[in-house]
Amino acid sequence: MEYVSTRGGVGNIDFEGALFSGYASDGGLFMPQRIPSLDWDTLRRWSRFSYPQLVKELCALFITAELIPRPVLSDLIDRAFSRFRHKDVVHLSRLKDGLNVLELWHGVTYAFKDLSLSCTGQFLQYFLEKKQKHVTILVGTSGDTGSSAIESVRGQKNMDIFVLLPKGLCTQIQELQMTTVIEDNVHVFAARGNSDEIDEPIKELFADVDFARKYNLMSLNSVNWSRIMVQIAHHFYAYFQCAPSLDTTPLPEVEIVVPTGGGGNITAGCIAQKMGLPIRLVAVVNSNDIIHRTVQHGDFSLSESMKATLASAMDIQEPYNMERILWLLSGSDSRLTKTLMERFSRSKSLKLPEDLHRKLSKTLRSCSASDEDIMRAIQRCWEENHYLLCPHSAVAAHYHYSQLDGTPRCCLAPASAAKFQDALLQAGLVPQLPPEITALTAMETRSTPLEQGQDWAQALRERIEAVAQRW
Repeated sequence: MEYVSTRGGVGNIDFEGALFSGYASDGGLFMPQRIPSLDWDTLRRWSRFSYPQLVKELCALFITAELIPRPVLSDLIDRAFSRFRHKDVVHLSRLKDGLNVLELWHGVTYAFKDLSLSCTGQFLQYFLEKKQKHVTILVGTSGDTGSSAIESVRGQKNMDIFVLLPKGLCTQIQELQMTTVIEDNVHVFAARGNSDEIDEPIKELFADVDFARKYNLMSLNSVNWSRIMVQIAHHFYAYFQCAPSLDTTPLPEVEIVVPTGGGGNITAGCIAQKMGLPIRLVAVVNSNDIIHRTVQHGDFSLSESMKATLASAMDIQEPYNMERILWLLSGSDSRLTKTLMERFSRSKSLKLPEDLHRKLSKTLRSCSASDEDIMRAIQRCWEENHYLLCPHSAVAAHYHYSQLDGTPRCCLAPASAAKFQDALLQAGLVPQLPPEITALTAMETRSTPLEQGQDWAQALRERIEAVAQRW
């Protein structure tokens, strides 16, 4: 299995090379050169697997045994999931009115990103120990990625992680999960900007090829293929849990509803679909609706401004994983993908070619939810089930409640409601906070401020250079 850049300038990279990269050197994102296809007999056999078993089977398709032998791969994944609170790692809650909620948030930070990042951290450590190598990890976060990435590598001697968070735009709990980690290899920056703005200095440092090579820069955002790969398992597990029967031919369809920000999870769903999983995908967004407009009208363009919403981790205007989806749907046409993405980079406005838009709207459905929609979904779910949804999960529930067709459906729940106290209080509900979260407010914090007008890329560059003196 080899990997190529979506823009065609880099090819023949193995999994290790893709893992240790951020963006490809041509500005693109890595994707498998070939998407494996699964027959119905394989799907029926896999339907009996646990979530960890599905992750192992899927990873084995994308990582050669020469790179990571199968027994070692299995052990790394078991180790990754050893800190999860639920015995099944993920859990499906079956609620009234056919609302199926797949809880992906039973990891250390109570967010779905713990699933892919815990595995990615193990893969990194495996290769670094073999090669006695050091890496510098750069992460921009809109809320949950930063804390999950920190937990996956904290205390490791051969990795330093630099996290940029948007000061005041995360919840207090999300911010404290990052700033209370006092480790020599963890460096948190609190930037006065939004999540799209904090991506810019990170892109600038990756674009400086000499600097990136000298300090072994890599990313743990969902630009990293490893995260997309693990997230494919969400869709397989959701399908097997919610399909009415696997004894029919053809296999029945299940609709998977995916709260969508940067687009990593919906990209994983598109790959699962391409592999032969009979799912219909719905990308659900908040008022920052660029993906919704792209699916509905082929309009991949920024709005005048980003809106702060209750579903703050989805407050994103530039969902970089759309590049992977467009590459996939164009038949791996890297020339077209490069042309489209460079046009978008220049003007922040792009009208998809008609044929590509037709394929996209056939592959994805979409829905946008306002804060009022989110609030109503949270309240209804509580009234009917005494079950608390986080605002992001509520975006998916809003879509479900708007459908009256009885379609088998699974809503992916990316975070625990406990992380979003303010939204629940606005809905007139009082969350029960786990002791690990309550304890955060009394802990020491550490972060470096980045103010508007300051050269953030230069500040990052200087800190990385200073930290490197310890290696």
